[in-house]
Amino acid sequence: MRTRTDTTDGADAGRNEPMDRTSPARAAALDAVTTRKVADWWTTEVSDIEPGVIRFRGYPVQDLIRRASFVETIWTMVRGSMPSPAQAALLEKALVAAVDHGPQAPSIAAARMAATCGVGLHGAMSTGVGLLGDVHGGAGQQCVELLQRLVAASGGGEAADGGSSPAAVSLREAVAAEVAAHRERRAYIPGFGHRFHPRDPRRDPLLEFVQEAVDAGVVTGHHLAAAQELEAQLSVGRERPVPMNIDGATAVIYAELGFTAELARGLFILSRSVGVLAHSWEESQSGRRIKGPMPPPLLPTYAGHAERAWAAETVDTP
Repeated sequence: MRTRTDTTDGADAGRNEPMDRTSPARAAALDAVTTRKVADWWTTEVSDIEPGVIRFRGYPVQDLIRRASFVETIWTMVRGSMPSPAQAALLEKALVAAVDHGPQAPSIAAARMAATCGVGLHGAMSTGVGLLGDVHGGAGQQCVELLQRLVAASGGGEAADGGSSPAAVSLREAVAAEVAAHRERRAYIPGFGHRFHPRDPRRDPLLEFVQEAVDAGVVTGHHLAAAQELEAQLSVGRERPVPMNIDGATAVIYAELGFTAELARGLFILSRSVGVLAHSWEESQSGRRIKGPMPPPLLPTYAGHAERAWAAETVDTP
């Protein structure tokens, strides 16, 4: 608020008094804002915080501390209610499996380089997590979307009335159409094959746990069946099979548990951030500074001009 100098005579002459310069429009806006509107600005169903009170999705934090696991708390926070023990156990398998894949993973390598640049643990972690986009880190979400399309097309999805959606085609036909469409676009099928592992060692135990959950009636198995049919058709006519990788196997779990595709990526990032943390911390303790992507004796291949004189290239202009 601006002030003006009082020019009246007397002992208080010359003192600064506030001058209200609030415009009519601003005054009207301030009058329209009530305490309720301010409180409603960040309305949330996730957490309820008052002096002496902390509740997550309605559950007092002291109860969660005493009784809930971290995985159960994750589920509760993003889904709104507690999972069953079997649901939590299956989610935990997916989270454990995707924790790390070594310094050759770009997100881990970038985090380690950042750690040597002195940005601190928070800077190193944010650097690594920031690389988990559509290409590196997005295959799980893309695979969930693919599996959901296949299940819906083959009648395994849920209709508006709560029953099964009508099957337009068989699962085999739906998968064949997706594979053909991807091959026509020369696009890869997300969640299958691996650039490093002939057979991803995380695939078998994850799918075994999914099958156990299907047998126990915890999940339907529709997305598992779609993924297995994809795996079978992708291997037809090939000398080497194209098995599911970590993205495909965890996509099966997330889809079977009813997580949306975008939440599946969020859960993968949450899992991989553990590896980012471990590698960032380890590298920060190494004592190396400004560690680049390649050891100093190795130089990147240069494919530009040979050395040339700047003066010889200069052309005088009038």
